[in-house]
Amino acid sequence: MESSRRPCFEKPTAVHATVRVRDEVWNLRSQRCFRVVKEAVHDALGRFGLRVVDFSLQGNHLHLIIEADSSSSLSRGMQGLCARIARALNRLMERKGKVFADHFHSRLLLSPTEVMRAIRYVLDNHRKHYGHTEADPYASSALATTEREEVLARPVTWVLRGGWRRAV
Repeated sequence: MESSRRPCFEKPTAVHATVRVRDEVWNLRSQRCFRVVKEAVHDALGRFGLRVVDFSLQGNHLHLIIEADSSSSLSRGMQGLCARIARALNRLMERKGKVFADHFHSRLLLSPTEVMRAIRYVLDNHRKHYGHTEADPYASSALATTEREEVLARPVTWVLRGGWRRAV
């Protein structure tokens, strides 16, 4: 049987992470859910060596473009972020219990092209699921510039700071 262990890394690395909610959790594409997720992302800003650079909410899952200092930072940071989001969503829905269906799925982004494609995928994912052509109101790209600076982390890797714009 093949191991499904996450790859190990020891320097800041770009990652695309996805986490799915359980069936009994509300549709995430509402202003109320977006607000509490945005606050949880802000409250987790830079904790455990994890930095959220972009995110989007789909009906039953959340996409994140993150930067982690190491594989252990990725694990600990995602545990903390998911716990914050789960507590906030449970509070909003006036419920108790598990929010997320499973552990998060992650993919390391090792080239400018991979980063560019992942950012495009995350910020345009609503088009795939809902057929919308306008900007996604439930993505970090919908935040005003000043709010983006308050909620999202400044990446330390060259590729996330703008190197992805050189991708072909």
